[in-house]
Amino acid sequence: MTRSALVEETTTVRRIIFALSAGVVLAVLVVMAFAPSGAASSGPSLLARLNVMLNASAGLFLLAGFAFVRSGNLHWHRRCMLTAFGLTSVFLVSYLLHHAQVGSVPFRGEGAWRPLYFAILVPHIVLAGVIVPLALFTLYRGWVGKVAAHRRIARITFPLWLFVSASGVIVYAMLYYLP
Repeated sequence: MTRSALVEETTTVRRIIFALSAGVVLAVLVVMAFAPSGAASSGPSLLARLNVMLNASAGLFLLAGFAFVRSGNLHWHRRCMLTAFGLTSVFLVSYLLHHAQVGSVPFRGEGAWRPLYFAILVPHIVLAGVIVPLALFTLYRGWVGKVAAHRRIARITFPLWLFVSASGVIVYAMLYYLP
């Protein structure tokens, strides 16, 4: 393969990844804009519970994948990371369905809980949008064997993706289980 063909492939891949990322962010924005106004609920819906299980599971697979790569077991590293990506993808679909049905559930906590909730929620939301292209680039580079490039971006992607998974679980717990 010539150098120009490799550059064209990279340009095409980048365009696809950015288009997918923009599509995901746009889908979330559209669902949130046209969703019904959220009403205080007595407890989480089935989809909300599914979302937290998918999010927590993705985080656990991220941790397992990290442990496997640190021990040199690339086979299980790949399996764990692809599973985390699959779980995160299913989470996204479930998240969109949930919010299309119930809208945004308002936070009921008071006092010191309120600023803490928003201090976790705001970076969670921002990084959830940022993680989409980072995860796609990381997976692509690992998949095609661009190991050095994969390692460089994975050092950024892994902690951010793990934060998004963990903070999603924390936001869920605060939203539904705080007084």
